[in-house]
Amino acid sequence: MNGVLRRAVGGEGEQRMQAEAEARATGFGRWAIPVVWLIALVGSGLVVGSAYAGRRDWFGDAGPYAALSALGMVFAAAVVGALALQLASRRPHGFLGRVSASVTGAAIVTAAGALALLPVVG
Repeated sequence: MNGVLRRAVGGEGEQRMQAEAEARATGFGRWAIPVVWLIALVGSGLVVGSAYAGRRDWFGDAGPYAALSALGMVFAAAVVGALALQLASRRPHGFLGRVSASVTGAAIVTAAGALALLPVVG
């Protein structure tokens, strides 16, 4: 009987610690969304800035649309970063929504970079 009572009391402490860990993990998952957007923004800015500065060779490709393929690499890095950061949050509840928000924001930023490249690649 004493072991049952001890498990019940220990269970409450464990639940409280788990709730605190989940709150920290949820906070991490939320701030990871703008971090992914920042990755896409910095990467797109570097590609667009380099293209306007006259760089034509991207990853061994000197074709007219090579800068757009570099933007594709930036978007891929943002997607991988989104998945890694959200998995690192160790919070399954809301995972799909957080990853969707991260990837959608990165896609919008990268698309804006592609539009900015049109005068250079066209």
